[in-house]
Amino acid sequence: MADSVLYEVSDGLATITINRPEAMNAMNTEAKVALRDSARAAAADPSVRAVLLTASGRAFCVGQDLKEHIGILAAARESGSGATMTTVREHYNPIVRALTEMPKPVVAGVNGVAAGAGLGFALAADYRVVADTAKFTTSFAGVALTADSGVSWTLPRLIGQSRAADLLLFPRSFSAQEAYELGIANKLVPADELAAEATAVARALAEGPTVAYAAIKESLAYGAGHTLGETLEKEDELQTRAGASEDHAIAVQAFVGKEKPKYLGR
Repeated sequence: MADSVLYEVSDGLATITINRPEAMNAMNTEAKVALRDSARAAAADPSVRAVLLTASGRAFCVGQDLKEHIGILAAARESGSGATMTTVREHYNPIVRALTEMPKPVVAGVNGVAAGAGLGFALAADYRVVADTAKFTTSFAGVALTADSGVSWTLPRLIGQSRAADLLLFPRSFSAQEAYELGIANKLVPADELAAEATAVARALAEGPTVAYAAIKESLAYGAGHTLGETLEKEDELQTRAGASEDHAIAVQAFVGKEKPKYLGR
């Protein structure tokens, strides 16, 4: 992987670190390709049981690298191609799909500003540990663009349609405390404890019942767009799968024996 995104796997936990601190982790083409490929690698690796998405420096990710984007706009005008926003299809959509669809939990450790696509990446995670100094920005309309990186799907599901419309139509920054009150941040921690706490949360998930977590993730996504009857059928299907896992047998045996289960992730 490129240096703009670091990728490491240790004891079932894949850590993906956006690493352009000098640019507040703005996403140039190299970083977008590396993040996309890292997320896909984590999704495909059977040894990975959980993912931690975090960043270097004082920002989580401020979204599109506008310096690079200006050059893309100029080149498109000169060529008359009109191909200015292919990055959504080529990069942002695959990144978000990999994070949301992989059958393993994703934790975002939000250390600083998450704006635009950076906000989208954080919202695509299943759980967000947020530094109390972090800020979130719905910056799309501020540069005459619409939401991308899945924000129009994830944001209203977290905070409701009305609040999502307000934040997107009237873009502004909001604090980590407000993000917690809105339901965006799952856990709020002092900034100097962010790295340790986010890693601890992700590590606990990596040591947990992977098949059950995958089923929970799938059922939540399914239930968001289906009727109660359809969701009950899906729960039956997923519970059958989880009930047949080795981890379920281990958990039941440990419960009967009053022991702590040691899951295998299968």
